[in-house]
Amino acid sequence: MTLLRRSLFILLVICLGCVAQSAPPDLVRKIEHQVRTFYSLPPDVKVTVGAVTPSSEVPGYDSVVVKLDDGGKQKDYTFLLSKDRTTMLRVTKFDLSKDAYTDLMSKIDVTGRPSRGAKGAKVVVVNFDDFECPFCSRMHETLFPEIFKEYGDRVTFIYKDYPLAEIHPWAIHAAVDAGCLAVQNGDAFWDFADYIHANKQVIDSGRTPDARFDVVDKMALMQGQRHNVDSSKLAACLNAQNEDQVRASMKEADSLGVNATPTLFINGQKIDGVVPINELRAALDTALRDAGQPVPVHIPSAPAPASK
Repeated sequence: MTLLRRSLFILLVICLGCVAQSAPPDLVRKIEHQVRTFYSLPPDVKVTVGAVTPSSEVPGYDSVVVKLDDGGKQKDYTFLLSKDRTTMLRVTKFDLSKDAYTDLMSKIDVTGRPSRGAKGAKVVVVNFDDFECPFCSRMHETLFPEIFKEYGDRVTFIYKDYPLAEIHPWAIHAAVDAGCLAVQNGDAFWDFADYIHANKQVIDSGRTPDARFDVVDKMALMQGQRHNVDSSKLAACLNAQNEDQVRASMKEADSLGVNATPTLFINGQKIDGVVPINELRAALDTALRDAGQPVPVHIPSAPAPASK
């Protein structure tokens, strides 16, 4: 009986070995070098090559998972290995049972966020914004007033927080202040966003971090007074500096692949960075057509006068 158990155990080990096998060191090294070269990975990114298993989707190939670890941010890539170990492939599988843009937008939580433009529009623009980011200020200026003039009657605009705290020390504080205004008055939020993006240099002129925080708070209090919000509630919120909602927005942005600001999602189409206004118009027009909505008539810009 003992011999039978031992035989079954050995058979089980052999079978498991057929299912998952550690890649030999030479193959691990080759895979790591290929991945580092193809993805231009910096030296501090850790590359871990997993076990080799038979591919369940592509006959004649094995499968291997390569894990990339960039300071705690991990991502897995699955590759196909030929049986002779001379070729490695990466096949991207697309799920056509659902719309990729719609699926992505469903992952963005806009509950309670102030909006600008048409209410309940079929085209929604979500901008992950950083109040201290100069590129965000340029994008904000393009959106408001230029794009808003053309699309404000048929598009909803929503801002979410993605302050780059590592390089922008007062960005989270400003995002919290904006949230304090948003709780009481959406227009106060937008006026604060307009003002702070147009007056970043005023905040930067503060000699110390606390001085810059004070300037941001004064800007928020000014907008609160303009819109007749409850001043005591606003002051309490500013003093508390609860970052929970801002941090949740940052985490959500990370999950969506956001890694810089500004980043827009126009009905699910991702727009990275400051792009020319014509690119924004093209993305908005496409989204409107896809939603069965009319596209605004664009008036060509007047040509520049000829130089003498």
